[in-house]
Amino acid sequence: MTSTRYYVARLAQAFGYFRRNQRMADAASEMHLLREAEAQLGTAVWAKVENIEALSVEYWNLRRFLKERDITENKLMECQGRLDQAHEERSNVLNNTPEDQQDLLDERIKVLTHLEELAFERDRIVAEAREVRRSYDGLKMKLEVISAESQNTSVAHQDITTVKERLLQLKKRFAELKDQRIMIGQEIEKGDTEVDIVDEKIKKTRQSRRVSASEAFHVIGDGNKEISALRAESGVLETQMRQLYAEIGRYVSRNSYSDPSCAAAVSEHRGLVDVMRAIRRSIALNHQLAGNT
Repeated sequence: MTSTRYYVARLAQAFGYFRRNQRMADAASEMHLLREAEAQLGTAVWAKVENIEALSVEYWNLRRFLKERDITENKLMECQGRLDQAHEERSNVLNNTPEDQQDLLDERIKVLTHLEELAFERDRIVAEAREVRRSYDGLKMKLEVISAESQNTSVAHQDITTVKERLLQLKKRFAELKDQRIMIGQEIEKGDTEVDIVDEKIKKTRQSRRVSASEAFHVIGDGNKEISALRAESGVLETQMRQLYAEIGRYVSRNSYSDPSCAAAVSEHRGLVDVMRAIRRSIALNHQLAGNT
């Protein structure tokens, strides 16, 4: 607030136009800007106040905090490096398929493919055996009928002989198909055993990978905890340093016109000091208008 606006506001108050809440809000907003400016100024000039006795505590505390912050940041970088490496190792363990496991997977696919072929062949044999059995049952019924109707002629005798020969052929073929089905069943059982063995090997390989991955997870967990603690420590240091910066900025800005050491420290930031001085005056005027003084 400028002097002109102040006198205008005072005149308005004389006519009953009193805006206390607005003045207090303006003062609070300006105070926030002032605190930001003090911290900014202190950050810029703190290295130049070593010889100002009134700020020796703030200066040397800042020196100590800066050193502690550098140490903390170095620890953070080291911890982040270990964490990144652990993440990479975990990713490699979980995503990359080891060569020996790939060989086992290929072997499993090969056995399963062969089992599928055997199952298809078994289904074909069963279907053919079903047709042979059906033909056998039909010819057997035919033999019973023509035997009952036979008049012991040479033609009837020839038909009976032909049917019996065909029945023997079908019976032999059915037995062959039965033996083939049993043999294929044994091969399928053997293949199932091979698949179980390969699956067990794959399971052991995956368990080994999980153990390696769990170790990486352990490192990651510890790393995250350490990083959280270091970041919290760094945050506390930053808060303390900001408070010290603000104290330095407040002191040198208030005494820049009366103390040569302060004037020398803020010589490159005279414009900011003037703005801060104007803000303080505006805050005081707003408090006067609000009736606080």
